[in-house]
Amino acid sequence: MTTTTAAAATTTHLPTLDTLRRVVAGPVLEPGDPDYAAEIAAWNLITTHRPPIVVGATCADDVAATVRFAVRHQLPVGVQATGHGASFPVTDGILITTKRMTDVSVDVQRGTARIGAGAKWAAVIEAAAPYGLAPLSGSTSDVGAVGYTLGGGMGPLGRRYGFSADRVRSVEIVTGDGRLRTITADDDTGLFWGIRGGKGNLGIVTAIEVDLVLLPRLYGGAIFYDAADAATVLHAWREWVETVPEDMTSSVALLRLPDEEFVPEPLRGQLTLHLRIAYIGRAEEGERLVAPLRAAATPIVDMVRDMPFTEVDSIHLDPVDPTPAWHDGRLLASFPAEAVDALVATAGPDVDVPLIFAEVRHMGGALGRPAFIPNAVAGRDGAFSLFVLGPAVPGLEQAVPAAGQRVIDALAPWHTAGRLFNFLGTTDKGPASVAAAYRPEDAARLQELKDRFDPHGLFRHGHALRATTTTTTHRS
Repeated sequence: MTTTTAAAATTTHLPTLDTLRRVVAGPVLEPGDPDYAAEIAAWNLITTHRPPIVVGATCADDVAATVRFAVRHQLPVGVQATGHGASFPVTDGILITTKRMTDVSVDVQRGTARIGAGAKWAAVIEAAAPYGLAPLSGSTSDVGAVGYTLGGGMGPLGRRYGFSADRVRSVEIVTGDGRLRTITADDDTGLFWGIRGGKGNLGIVTAIEVDLVLLPRLYGGAIFYDAADAATVLHAWREWVETVPEDMTSSVALLRLPDEEFVPEPLRGQLTLHLRIAYIGRAEEGERLVAPLRAAATPIVDMVRDMPFTEVDSIHLDPVDPTPAWHDGRLLASFPAEAVDALVATAGPDVDVPLIFAEVRHMGGALGRPAFIPNAVAGRDGAFSLFVLGPAVPGLEQAVPAAGQRVIDALAPWHTAGRLFNFLGTTDKGPASVAAAYRPEDAARLQELKDRFDPHGLFRHGHALRATTTTTTHRS
């Protein structure tokens, strides 16, 4: 595994940063400044940014002013909210952090929420819950809502309501010319199509407005099975998902938890099969639907229940503490018995692998249909998603990617051509890898939009498409 910790960068041939400090309200920092390290910190500790300039944006005007500064001085621009998706370090140009832009407001009459660039899903869920409303949030409410949505966003309500990006009403964005725009479905440039699924390729989004759904509660949670029963339950699940309605979204993961005190005793230091359930119908019907899986083997922990939507994190139980992680993902056209056997053979109880989990999520339903207002979201051809994650820690630099790749390769016969943008891996570096996630015609359209709205090639950090004009990097 290649480290993504960067050497410190310094800026030369630039006017004093006092010019930038005069036009932005937030902090403008350089390496060596006392608050620099905290400002650049990413949640995924595999990545350590070391940009020459960091701007802590407080509002859309800060972002626009910084982009205009970057254009004048031919500097690339990266952006980070929570840093969950940080896979590659920003080492040149400017890093804009949006974590101060956390405003969330709910319009109850319209059933919408306006979400600032740095807001996490937890804040949106909290603001919407008093009205019985809910957003199409992800498996954890700790991630940034805007970045998640712009990459598509596939959460526990996906089979009924589709991707989070499908629910976007308007986008406030700073494009590569430093212009702040508000775009909607009435936009005729294609930008509204492209930004919903194109993530950070076309500009820096400072706020979005999304439709909420009426959902005060759901029937859901986690069920854990002993490793010895993993194959049995996986086979039962793959047959079961063919029978369930779109109101049921579920996934499974072969989960290896550490022998640490924060892990519940029955799961500590063990491989288990983690079943995740999210059903938005009546609890009685949910219980009937889940009964065959409860009967497939005896659960060691069963947390599935009727719950308020505010407890949705208890379904996936994702970690909340910053973690160094290697990951990769694919989409599957199907998940037959042979695929289950391949998964168990490479990540199950009979192999010793340094992975945290290998998961399969059931897709289909609204996730497989075009959005009512078309967008660039990739991955609608997947019937299931495969995602593998392991610890990126010293001593496992080679073992974790090798183990993860064995899982990916074992299920290669069922891969589709498309990818989920948010599930692109830490090895999917470069424009060709990004373009390959989309249908060829969508990739070509996105590239044309990038050429038009990022004419200076500013936005080339992270999972970026090709920049036609590459900005000059000023470093010593």
